[in-house]
Amino acid sequence: MALNEGIAASLQVHYGAFALTTDLQLPGRGVIALFGPSGSGKTTLLRCIAGLERSATGRLMVNGECWQDDSRRLFLAPHRRPIGYVFQEANLFPHLDVRGNLEYGMRRVPAGQRRVAWDRALELLGIAHLLERLPNGLSGGERQRVGIARALLTSPQLLLLDEPLASLDAARKQEILPYLERLHDELAMPVLYVSHAPDEVARLADHIVVLEEGRVLADGPLSETLARLDLPIRFGEEAGVVLAGAIAERDAQWHLARVDFGGGSLWVRDNGAALGRRVRVRILARDVSIATARFDSSISNTLAATIVAHGDDDHPALVLVRLSVGNDILLARLTRRSAARLDLFVGKEVWIQIKAVALL
Repeated sequence: MALNEGIAASLQVHYGAFALTTDLQLPGRGVIALFGPSGSGKTTLLRCIAGLERSATGRLMVNGECWQDDSRRLFLAPHRRPIGYVFQEANLFPHLDVRGNLEYGMRRVPAGQRRVAWDRALELLGIAHLLERLPNGLSGGERQRVGIARALLTSPQLLLLDEPLASLDAARKQEILPYLERLHDELAMPVLYVSHAPDEVARLADHIVVLEEGRVLADGPLSETLARLDLPIRFGEEAGVVLAGAIAERDAQWHLARVDFGGGSLWVRDNGAALGRRVRVRILARDVSIATARFDSSISNTLAATIVAHGDDDHPALVLVRLSVGNDILLARLTRRSAARLDLFVGKEVWIQIKAVALL
């Protein structure tokens, strides 16, 4: 990271018995997930960065610009911070159509300072056909897309998304996720994304900050952090890893696609992605089994691996095993009895079978 890139947030805020303390160095682009259970401080941290928590103390730098420094009595008011903020509800003006709502956002920025063009925002969020509609005629997913477009048209240097899918049902979430992925792929700005949903984080984030009771338990690149065994917070049934790869082959007969990653290859259900396209795959620990010898079975994804660590799981009958596959790391969940029967130890070479792989 260049010297002036990224977000440096050393902040403290107190609410009665609750206290949030951070000392973070975050990337200057990509999606940064603020993850943790309700009450962990995710939204409070977002509000501190937006300047909405005036009682917060400390220092905040965003891509080389100082937004807060109490040692110099410097505090940039919220309206002077170049941010776009999207809440759980889009909060559109009900008396204005979509065009009017978007124009309201754009008018906040002088023409010479606009970094996101009108047509670009419409195309990114797929809302050009909605311009004449009033908010009460939009679905929940459409309202959120309009809300995000309005935030983008303020030409922010930082986009803040506070659980934008929390109020949506499963169908509307699937409707909006591809548009959030486009923001991830195409925006040259950092996006802070608050969520307590592991599937959203796995699909969208590059970097993750794990919060619990106002403390930062971990922060780092997504793939590395998800594979850690030492976090007090557990992902439960969602424990697993995300691997980056590329579509290398398509098997039309069986409707499968081969994804090549650093440690080998995986066959997944073909979703039509073009050959060569960079993709993510998510592998849950519960879907990885360990064998000491290779054998034929109905599971087609079998890889050689080496045990590098093991640790406690949520239940005393279970253990999480960390495995290296080339330069990549996977997790497996199994019973302690199985681990003892297989005589698993650090450094042992094994075969892993992956029962399910989700192409994100």
